[in-house]
This record gives sequence, C-alpha cells and structure tokens, in this order.
Amino acid sequence: MDKFQAMRTFVAVVESGSFVGAADALDMSKPAVSRYVAELEALLAVRLLHRTTRRLSLTSEGELYFAHCRELLALMADAEAEVGSRNNEASGELRLSVPVSFGERHLAPLWPAFLARHPKVALDVSLTDRTVDMVEEGIDVAVRIGKLQNSSLISRSIATSRMHLCASPQYLLAHGTPTHPADLVHHAVLAYSLLVTGDHWGFTGPGGPTSVKVTPRFRSNSGDTCRSGALQHQGIVLQPDFLIGPDLAAGTLIELMPDFRSPEFGIHAVYPTRKHVAPKVRLLVDFLIASFQNPQWAVKPAAAG
Repeated sequence: MDKFQAMRTFVAVVESGSFVGAADALDMSKPAVSRYVAELEALLAVRLLHRTTRRLSLTSEGELYFAHCRELLALMADAEAEVGSRNNEASGELRLSVPVSFGERHLAPLWPAFLARHPKVALDVSLTDRTVDMVEEGIDVAVRIGKLQNSSLISRSIATSRMHLCASPQYLLAHGTPTHPADLVHHAVLAYSLLVTGDHWGFTGPGGPTSVKVTPRFRSNSGDTCRSGALQHQGIVLQPDFLIGPDLAAGTLIELMPDFRSPEFGIHAVYPTRKHVAPKVRLLVDFLIASFQNPQWAVKPAAAG
C-alpha cells in the first residue's frame, strides 16, 4: 500500500464529504478510493469513518487521524515548495481566508494576475468574516482587518483604512444632520453586527475621545447590506472607506461630523509561524503588499452641506 496516497485519499474523502467527491478530486475510480480507506483502517485496526447510505462522518479515531494526516500533507507540500524555492518558483495549492466585502471588492480582481504570474499555484479562497483557526482549518494565508489577537501568527501590513460615519443626502434632508455623536440617539442607525466595539461607537473629536451607545434600527453581519440601506436613505452607517469610499467621492453618501474621526485600522496578511515560509506564501504576501501601495478607496469625501 502506498501509505502517502492512502492518507491523501482519506483526507480527500473527508474534505469532499463522499467517496465519489474524492474520486473526482483525485481523478481516481471510486473503488480505488474505497480500497485505500479500507486498507488504512486495516493497517490501523480502527474504523475511521461511519458510513451510512446518506452521509459519512468521522469516528473519534478518524478525527484524530484526519488532523494528523492533513498536517503531515501540508508539511510535505511545504518541503517540496521549499526545495522549489531555489529557483523562486511557487507551486501547489494555496488556501486563503479573506473577509467577505473586502475579498469581493478588492481581492477578487487581483487573483487572475497572481495566477498568471505563478501558473503552478492553485488558489482556494474562502470568504468569511469569521476569524478562522488557521492551523486547524489548514489555511496558508488569511487577510484580517483590525487589531490582531493571535501573537503566534506572523503578520504583515498590506494597507490601512478608516471608518466613516455617513448617510445619504436624502436621509439628511428628511431627518436633519447630526453635529455631535450624542445626536445619533435620535437617528436611525444601520449597524454592522460584527463591529468589535458593538453598539458603542467611538470617535476622537476636538475635546478628545468620545463614545456613544447607539440603538440600531437595523443590524447585519454584512457591511454591504448596511451600505445598501444607507444608499436607500434608511439611516446612518459607520463603515470603512474601502467599502464606501466611492460613495463618498460620488456624493451619494455624505460624511458626517468630520471633526469626530474614527481611528485608522490595519489590514494585514497573516500566516502561521514556521521556520521556513513556502515560496507560494511569501510571493502572495509580497504581491498583496505591492497591490495596495496606493489604495483606490483612499479618496477625499464630499463635505456635508
């Protein structure tokens, strides 16, 4: 038995959720996939998978073995990539986790150029605003926005952004323009539910830091959904300029209280700490840094009036 191929096959079965899916992913026959898994179970003298006519699930032994197999396969891929780094060539699958709105607007247009430069790389991009466990989920690089919590990860800054308080001219005409954060309690607020500070919106104004607790009329875990509501004159939003910068430049959204500013925050590329960084990881991070030297969202907003 080719033990490496058997482990690779077992991991593919788990990740695809079926023997058929693994066969398609590995370009193998379904009987060959079944045989490899059966041989592994015989070798280990344990059952790795619960099989029913409707679904597969891991046994407790299978969960442990799957985690080790995936880590070993990743290490082997890194070793191969490191050897290949002698000619600075990136190769292999590169798994990414990126925020939804930022990923769709600013990263998706970049991937074709990266793939064109590195034809031996395959990208697997997952869009989520959840902070993933990179090691547990086998992520090579994550793009994270805001303050970083996990000191075990290596981070490199790729850009900065800032939150803007804004609303549409039509909303302001109908409801008035707030001039101080305290005025927000009298306005309809469309809140991003994953904001780190929750319903407490902080600003730095002429008198120093100030904070107001808002009572949202609408909440969403999607910044794009909040933006859409603001563009439809439903209320006031606090959103990053990488999302609403073009709206501010066009005047379809108006920045409020420019003397009360939200702090800048970083946009980072992070990856797990390892002695040797695979060329595919290093080249991707360098590519992202170069791509955001002059962010297109860094525009001068139209003034309220």
